[in-house]
Order: sequence, then C-alpha cells, then structure tokens
Amino acid sequence: MSTSTVITNIATLVTNDPSLGDRSPLGLVRDAAVVIEGDRVVWTGDSSKAPATDNRVDADGRAALPGFVDSHSHLVFAGDRTEEFNARMSGRGYTAGGIRTTVAATRAATDEELEANLTRYLSEALHQGTTTFETKSGYGLTVTDEARALRLAAAHTDEVTYLGAHIVSPDYADDPAAYVALVTGEMLDACAPHARWIDVFCEKGAFDGDQARAVLTAGKAKGLHPRIHANQLSHGPGVQLAVELDAASADHCTHLTDADVDALANSRTVATLLPGAEFSTRAEWPNARRLLDAGVTVALSTDCNPGSSFTSSVPFCIALAVRDMRMTPDEAVWSATAGGAAALRRDDVGRLTPGAYADLTLLDAPSHVHLAYRPGVPLVSGVWKRGVRVV
Repeated sequence: MSTSTVITNIATLVTNDPSLGDRSPLGLVRDAAVVIEGDRVVWTGDSSKAPATDNRVDADGRAALPGFVDSHSHLVFAGDRTEEFNARMSGRGYTAGGIRTTVAATRAATDEELEANLTRYLSEALHQGTTTFETKSGYGLTVTDEARALRLAAAHTDEVTYLGAHIVSPDYADDPAAYVALVTGEMLDACAPHARWIDVFCEKGAFDGDQARAVLTAGKAKGLHPRIHANQLSHGPGVQLAVELDAASADHCTHLTDADVDALANSRTVATLLPGAEFSTRAEWPNARRLLDAGVTVALSTDCNPGSSFTSSVPFCIALAVRDMRMTPDEAVWSATAGGAAALRRDDVGRLTPGAYADLTLLDAPSHVHLAYRPGVPLVSGVWKRGVRVV
C-alpha cells in the first residue's frame, strides 16, 4: 500500500487551477497544504483543513508550485562552444552553421560520454525545480547517431523528439534533397520507435517551408506528432505550417506577422518562447505581450543547448521573461509550468490538483514572485518528483 504525505504550512501554493484559491489562472491558495499519495496529488486546500496522513512535512512558510515543465531542450551532445559564444559576445552574430561543431563532437563521443553529459544537465535542471523535460536528437545527423541519441534520451524521459532535420548534414551539403529523403526515410524508420515527437528547424540556412512540411508529414505518418522551430531568426512559414499541421508547439516565435499571431490564437498550437537564446545571442526578444494579449497559449522553456542557450535554469528564464519580454511574474510562472505541459499536450503535470503527478517545487521564499524578484538566487529548497522527494 502506498503511504500518504501532507506538505503543510505553505505560504503560497500555485495550483494552476483557476477554480481554487484566488480564482486567478494560478489558482493561488494562501496558508495551504498538499496531500500526496503514491505518485499523485490527492488533495489541495487550506492548511487547517488538511486530512490526516502517514507523514507530515512542514513547509515553514515557503511557497510551493508545480515542478517546471521544460518543453524544449537539446541535451544529447558532446563538447561545448565556448569560443563561438566568446566571439559572438565580441560582435559576431549567431548562424545555424555553428551546429556543425557540436555534430562533430557528438559523433566522436561514446554512448557513455553522451549519457554522462545528459544526466549531468538533468541533475542541474532538477535542482532548479524542473521535473518534466523534453529533449531532442539533432547533433548526430546520421541514421546511427540520431537513433542512439533518441535511445539514450528515452531512458530518461517519455518526451523525446526526433530532430534529424536540425540542419542539413555536412555529409549532404551539396545535395539537401537527398538529406531530406534520408530524414523522411531510413533515418525516420530507425528513430520513430524511440520518439514521441518530430521537429524541424524551419529557417533560412536550415529547411524551407516545403522541406519542413515533408519532414513533419512523414513523421505524422509514422505516428510522431509535430513540433517546429519557427520564426526564430527571420519571418518565415514556420508558424503557419505549425498551425496547419496541428503541431503541439511552435518554438521561438520571434519574428511574427499579425497573421501568424492570429493563426496561433485560433489554434491548439502553443507558442514556446526561449529567452535563454535571445540572452545568449543578443538577438531581438520575442514579443510575449503581443502573443498573450491576443490569447495565444505561451510556454517558457530553456532551449538548453551548447550553442545558443547553454542554461538549464527555468528560474533564470522566468526572470528574463519578466524583465525583457514584459511578462508578469504570474504569467511567466504559469508559462513555465502549465504552459510547458500544454506544449507537450499533458494534463498530468504542470498543476497541483487531485489526479496530477506529485511533482512539486518548494521555494525558500514566501511567494513564486521571488523567482523574478530575486534573479540568480538559488531559491529551490525542495523538489518532489512523482511523490518522492529528490532534492
């Protein structure tokens, strides 16, 4: 039989259920408690009304919120790109070609080296409150290397994305059409058993709209659901393609037309914003206010990768979103929890209500607002994942 635990004396509890507490989108409950049984939440409410349980944890006036849902990362890689970052910060702009450096290092790495790197960054993220994460392939660009990246990732998460179409492989630089045929053929066949999602970098210098449509359509035919790197570096067809194909998420969304915003607002496709990339490339910030005011569902994620956003910290991205993307602290926290869950089409994470997984982050602060109010401070003092305290 599973045991039950109550976490009580929570100063501010973020449930992400607007029917609770203050009736805001965050469903804030003051002086709250959460009851966990097995791997699920079974009760939330006023601390004074908490039912009896086998175990009791005193939050001592701390804030609690759902574990962060990082719905966009690239964690299966080797090496780093310190020199590229240093050069960029000295005045040279980011281009997609930098990915080739990581491709060479990743191909040369052993499985053990890649998995050690993956688990290192997962541990970093967990200690900063991330309990659900998506991660992609995309640094192998051969049948064997893409399949092994996904196999390694699948040992650590169910949210695995096939990104053979990250850039055109250097091996096919003179024949992009042949590479698209490989990505949609033999490589897809080898990778589909290990993945839930398929992604493509739809951008100048990577894949155009027709190529991206071919990749995502082939993936759908194999049972993979689409997501897409869209409109990061310039205006392009990515967002419209995402909506057309019912992609779960269009990621980056920096350069948007009014038609793009309208399409997102009238679809199930989430706009996933990745402020770590803008921070690390000194690029233009996405207009989060424009998206939110139009009614678009917005997620916030790290885009953790060695080239353009080498951070595993969702709290850091929340602070950036509030300071530089004009999101309110409430909006940023919602987008990093419930928004990330929506980008993965999940309703069992990103909230703290009965039936959801007991994924919970405790802050050494009385309110979730401190995530933006005290940027850079290690506020996470406890993490529960699937009902077990892991930090």
